[in-house]
Amino acid sequence: MFLIIIKGLFIGFLSSAPMGPVGMLCIQRTLNEGKKQGLITGLGAVAGDMLIALLAIIAALGLGFNTEFIQQHEGPLKVVGSIVLIVFGYVVYNKNPSRNLTKLKEKTTSFWRVFVSSMVLTISNIATLFLYIALFARFNAIDASKPFGYDLLTILFIGIGAFLWWLLITYFVNKLRSRFNPRGLQIFNQIIGILLIGLGVAGIITGSLMGINIF
Repeated sequence: MFLIIIKGLFIGFLSSAPMGPVGMLCIQRTLNEGKKQGLITGLGAVAGDMLIALLAIIAALGLGFNTEFIQQHEGPLKVVGSIVLIVFGYVVYNKNPSRNLTKLKEKTTSFWRVFVSSMVLTISNIATLFLYIALFARFNAIDASKPFGYDLLTILFIGIGAFLWWLLITYFVNKLRSRFNPRGLQIFNQIIGILLIGLGVAGIITGSLMGINIF
């Protein structure tokens, strides 16, 4: 149970950290309309992330990620997931999110519209689905030997981890709005990219050392 909580929180936090379109939208709304609008944007992203995580688990199980398969191919799965993480890390590292940071033309007064627009934007990014599958494979987060309720619990803590990220980002952007520097977003993305690449390299090494022929 403890591992489920830790893995869920870490995956949720890590998958939300790269500054993509939803991150930019959250920062824009926080700067232009206040902390509440930014946080509601984050909540919409959390709902989208939890749905994508559920689809990722269903997809992984549908691909035959049963207990015996995972045990027999743990090394290759970790290596493949790690390679995907490296690719994502490289893309995140080279991305300059500040280019998309512009002032909103109109204020969004409806919290419901803010929530739904953020959730739809999150779900529309199909790359997130593959990122979750890669993270599940990298951290062995799927255990088909246990009831599906355990997977739902993992999704819950993924949502909590993602919410903690959005709570953190809206708090700091709101506090530092007078000294906000878009250049810092690119530096932060580079740090997250390096972290993803590092996790991927470590996963390839540990997966290869399991003594399983991955080719």
